[in-house]
Amino acid sequence: MNESKELLEATIKGLEEKIDQVTKDLQMKQAELEDVNKPEMTSEMFDQITELVEDAIGDVSLDSDSLEYSMEIDYDNRINLHDVSLNDPSVFSDKIMSGIDSHYKMITEE
Repeated sequence: MNESKELLEATIKGLEEKIDQVTKDLQMKQAELEDVNKPEMTSEMFDQITELVEDAIGDVSLDSDSLEYSMEIDYDNRINLHDVSLNDPSVFSDKIMSGIDSHYKMITEE
């Protein structure tokens, strides 16, 4: 009886290890499948785009019209800035995309 219990436990453990390995293999293949149709990018291109994004964000100037904020008074009668939000996020995206567009030559796909 003990031998069959130990044999079953060993079998279960072996199957669990196989399941773990198959799960890892499945996740790896799913990641490969997601990347199949992605365009390729070199690390140099990635670094250039990163620099362009950082420069574009640094060049954005926010005026009070583009920000929405709320104030609150706390228990010590101090006024605190409670929440700040950007009314128009395209302020950033337009600047970023303009920087990227001016740096790369766009090609048409056939």
